[in-house]
Amino acid sequence: MQRVLIANRGEIAVRIARACRELGLAPLAIYSEADRTAPHVLAAAAAACVGPAPSRDSYLNIDAILAAARTLGATAVHPGYGFLAENPAFARAVVDSGLIFIGPSADAIAAMGDKTRARQLVSQVGVPVIPAVEDLPADAAAAQRAANDLGYPLLIKAAAGGGGKGMRIVRAEADFGAAREAAAREAAAAFGDGRVFLERYFSRARHVEVQVLADRHGAIVHLGERECSIQRRHQKIIEETPSPGVSPALRARLTAAAIAAARRVDYVSAGTVEFLVTDDGDFFFLEMNTRLQVEHPITEWVSGVDLVQAQLRIAAGESLWLAQDALTPRGHAIECRIYAEDPANGFLPCPGRIALLREPQGAWIRVDSGLAVGGEVTVHYDPMLAKLSAWGADRESARLRLVAALRDYAIVGVTTNVPFLADVLTQDAFVAGTTHTHFLAEHLAGWRPAAARLDEAVIAAVLHQSLAPTGSSTAAATPVAAVSPRHTLGAWRLGSGSR
Repeated sequence: MQRVLIANRGEIAVRIARACRELGLAPLAIYSEADRTAPHVLAAAAAACVGPAPSRDSYLNIDAILAAARTLGATAVHPGYGFLAENPAFARAVVDSGLIFIGPSADAIAAMGDKTRARQLVSQVGVPVIPAVEDLPADAAAAQRAANDLGYPLLIKAAAGGGGKGMRIVRAEADFGAAREAAAREAAAAFGDGRVFLERYFSRARHVEVQVLADRHGAIVHLGERECSIQRRHQKIIEETPSPGVSPALRARLTAAAIAAARRVDYVSAGTVEFLVTDDGDFFFLEMNTRLQVEHPITEWVSGVDLVQAQLRIAAGESLWLAQDALTPRGHAIECRIYAEDPANGFLPCPGRIALLREPQGAWIRVDSGLAVGGEVTVHYDPMLAKLSAWGADRESARLRLVAALRDYAIVGVTTNVPFLADVLTQDAFVAGTTHTHFLAEHLAGWRPAAARLDEAVIAAVLHQSLAPTGSSTAAATPVAAVSPRHTLGAWRLGSGSR
């Protein structure tokens, strides 16, 4: 397994490339025509174009990716997360091509990818599942009766996907019909499968997940839990470990359930079992993500285990070198996802060109980034730009360190959620650890950014300097050094990007 094709882009492709190099493996990149000079391409030993900018024609094009693997002499494929990472057909095609797939088997991906089947499988080994209607009748009247019997509020979910797609909260009987139709349409568009099912909805529950790691020889361990309750549109934006709402006794039950679920499908590689935890300490299985999670850095902070390197070593056939009783978590870690989006305008994506970038630095701060000055944030891909995480000896020190790092984050040219994240982390309820999945709606509805700290002259000078050709007399006439540290530290306060 000497040459690893990374079937992804952005920060996760950069992250995997680094792990490959640290193990003496050659990272190979794919790119769309829009990503020809992207950081993940420059991080690779070699790269191949797989098509035009739209993801369906490039990063989702299985034939083009396998052709790139042959051209570049790859011996293994790492899917990252998103795109084809949880596509069993892709995993099977990789193996059928004589390559190593760095992840679980296609059968395990398929089993856990179908949400209703996954519920049935884990319930067979005693893992509790949320009360649900799995086989929702096609007839509208019959479906309505099934929903009424389950009770409100309820959640409509796509049977074949995740990430908030095909999901609707229904609080009253009168809203069910339209919500069901909308969820089915969205699920069909996102996953090619319009099937939906119903679950009871818990508005103030915590979203807690357990990281597992399993080898090809039957060994499996957990690396503790992460709390992912801070979400917008059912998608996570802040994660932390350990969860402030999980006691040692509850942790033991959650981790045992996660390992049981993974064993049920003969799981191999890194995976995450997600649960809903109620105020009274009950918990229910949500789903299993059969891939590396976006939020894996915080588990790496507290466990000292490099999860990407672990995936690579397991895929190469190594036996698991970690003993459960030796995995002792250390301290606390929190992560924020940096998006090119406008929290003051419904979190709408905000494409544009990165004119100025200054990422935080310092001890116990980590930035996972796929950004570069001059890089284009397009409408073709997910608007996540980077991940910022911080470690501390305890939760409060990690929180304060992360807030300070956010205030030191400067991205000019696109609107980002950086100021919003800082405001979330400084909410009294977040400081107290009383988080739940309805947190943003309860505490930050109608949020607006603070007043800008940069005047128009400073903005113009920085943009002019950043965009001018290197070595030009125009660029030299506007020295960035003239901008004070106070101003550049406040750059994130713009909140409206280049407007």
